[in-house]
Amino acid sequence: YQLHVELERKPHCCPTCGLVTDRIHDYRIQKIQHNQVCSRRTVLFYRKRRYSCINQGCGKRFYEENTVVQRYQRQSIEYKQAISMELIHGKNFKDVASRFDTSPTTVMRRFDAISASMLNETKQLPEVIAIDEYKGDTDGEKFQTVIADPINRKPLDILSDRKKETVKDYLKQHGDNVNVVVMDMSSSFKAAVDQALGGPVVIADRFHFCRYIYWALERVRRKIQNEFDDYDRKKCKRMRHVFYKHHENLTAKQLWYLQYYLDKSDELKKAYQLKEAYCLWFETAKQLALNGLQEVKEQLYQFYDLVKAAGIKEFERAINTFQNWQKEILNSFVYDLHNGFVEGINNQTKVIININK
Repeated sequence: YQLHVELERKPHCCPTCGLVTDRIHDYRIQKIQHNQVCSRRTVLFYRKRRYSCINQGCGKRFYEENTVVQRYQRQSIEYKQAISMELIHGKNFKDVASRFDTSPTTVMRRFDAISASMLNETKQLPEVIAIDEYKGDTDGEKFQTVIADPINRKPLDILSDRKKETVKDYLKQHGDNVNVVVMDMSSSFKAAVDQALGGPVVIADRFHFCRYIYWALERVRRKIQNEFDDYDRKKCKRMRHVFYKHHENLTAKQLWYLQYYLDKSDELKKAYQLKEAYCLWFETAKQLALNGLQEVKEQLYQFYDLVKAAGIKEFERAINTFQNWQKEILNSFVYDLHNGFVEGINNQTKVIININK
């Protein structure tokens, strides 16, 4: 489609002397790319008016004010806004370019323009921060580090890699106000935080320490199922989710399969019982929190004793990690903070990267 556009004539202020004028100097036709109409490519032919200042000592010539197109641009304002909305929703550059009948380079420039206004340099970090790694899509390091605000739920910065020195140098420069750090159970992150900030309160993220127990159960299940016949081995693998769901959330069919496979192996049954004991401790710890911290600690010691009595190596390795990080694990219940928001950012980043591959 070709649409011809002309705005209503109205008085304008001279940008040089400020005198009001409605004297027309001339017209120029500008070709502008616009949003599709009925799924067809649309071009505007904007008859742009130039005014002339009536002040004889000035004589300035200038274009009329308009909401159609910005200065020096060949695409309408609405066209750029439509591209921006697609990009905000994580669309692929190539797909957006194809839809709007433009080049991927133009779409990328638009993305850079809208993202630049949202990026603010972090000068000083808040009192509480969260640190986590994620697998990025850069030409340099395979993993980057996200620094976020878990209280206000917003990302603050992204570091080029996850190396100890990189994190330490950044925290030394920006972390004067930091008193609490939420992080995964990374020894390099822990060392960087302690050396840069002088021993702040470190909180282990709940997701990261819980999965050590589930990993232990998974290793036992894999080991035991290899001893089953071919049918039960494959069926046990397909029904593995019944081992990880809370017992009260299982359906009658799932309970039957769970009991069937637990009855086939004493070691698998013990491993499952340890997982359930851990889940019970975890829920109790969340409820007691600060007021019952001593009881939470005593129940954790009781869980350690259960693991030692069971004699399952996979769980013994898991509680060794718990003992090394016990203070940080207990802090997660005292302060009720976690990295869930940051994990959400990481997952969203992965989706965007996969879309654009």
